[in-house]
Amino acid sequence: MKFSAQEEYGLRCLIRVAKLQHLKKGLTIPEISQSEGISQHNTAKILRLLRIGGFLESERGQLGGYKLSRKPENIFIKDVLDSLGGRLYDETFCESHSGITNICTNSIDCSVRSVWKMIQQAVDDVISNLTLNDLLGAEISIFQDNFSNVFQNPSAE
Repeated sequence: MKFSAQEEYGLRCLIRVAKLQHLKKGLTIPEISQSEGISQHNTAKILRLLRIGGFLESERGQLGGYKLSRKPENIFIKDVLDSLGGRLYDETFCESHSGITNICTNSIDCSVRSVWKMIQQAVDDVISNLTLNDLLGAEISIFQDNFSNVFQNPSAE
């Protein structure tokens, strides 16, 4: 299971813009590209998707560049990932992985499909409540604030 480079880079670009929003000027494609180590071509493509998705706005001029279109606490990570690439599993998965036949040989009763659906649901449960604001903190505090209850030792209670 993998997230795409586009999703990874998109989140990184969005975090970069959010962390520097206090500067009161937009960040340019070259600035974001250099700070994140992503080619300018890919950065431009990703920023376009984030702008179309409603997470960024772009301004021209001396203080122009890319800025958040809304507050970080109003940008949900699920929405960002959906606009950058979609879901890990969707209902068309079986059609596109049917092998040499037109339909999957296990299309009626498929235990593998159940696993993918459970994984997708678990991912959705986490990212539906996670905002860009949550990602602006240090990695350890993000984990403690959002996920520590998931990994608590039940025997310790």
